[in-house]
Amino acid sequence: MKKLLLTLSLLLLTMNYVFADVVNIQAYQKGEWSSLLKKNAGQAVAVHFWGVTCAPCAKEMPQWGKFLSADRNAKVIFIQVDEVPLEATKKMLAQARLDKTSNYYLNTPFDDYFRHEIDPQWRGETPMTLLIDKNGKIARKTGPINFAELKKWFATGIY
Repeated sequence: MKKLLLTLSLLLLTMNYVFADVVNIQAYQKGEWSSLLKKNAGQAVAVHFWGVTCAPCAKEMPQWGKFLSADRNAKVIFIQVDEVPLEATKKMLAQARLDKTSNYYLNTPFDDYFRHEIDPQWRGETPMTLLIDKNGKIARKTGPINFAELKKWFATGIY
C-alpha cells in the first residue's frame, strides 16, 4: 500500500511539473511592432492589449476564450502590458482558455515609446484592441469589445 501511495504521489508530482508551463507565451519588446505587422500581413487580425490588474480585462478575457473556441479561424494576438509576474499572466490566460493562442507579455516598461510605436493616439488605456484588415487598415477599439461585431468584422473585414 505504501508503494502504491508513493508511486501515485510521484506520478502526480511529475504530471504537475509536466503540465505546469503549457501556456504559449513569448516576450514582446519595444521595436517589434513592425515585424509583428509584417508577419501577419494579408490577413485580418485583432491585436488585443490587456492587463492582469485591469478589472474590465479580467472580466473580458474568458469571453475572448469563448469567442475563439467558437471561431477557430479568427486570428487574435494578445499582448499583456502590466508589470506583473509572468506566472500571473499565464494563470489568467489558462483560466480564460487562451493558453494556446498567440500570447505575448511586455518585456520592457509600458511607456510612451511603446504606446507611440503601436498608435500615437493611444494613451495606454486597457483593454484596447486593434483590428487590422487584410489591406493593413487599422481600427482602434478602446474598452471591452463587442463580440457580435467582432464576429461580423472577421467575416466581412468591416467593423
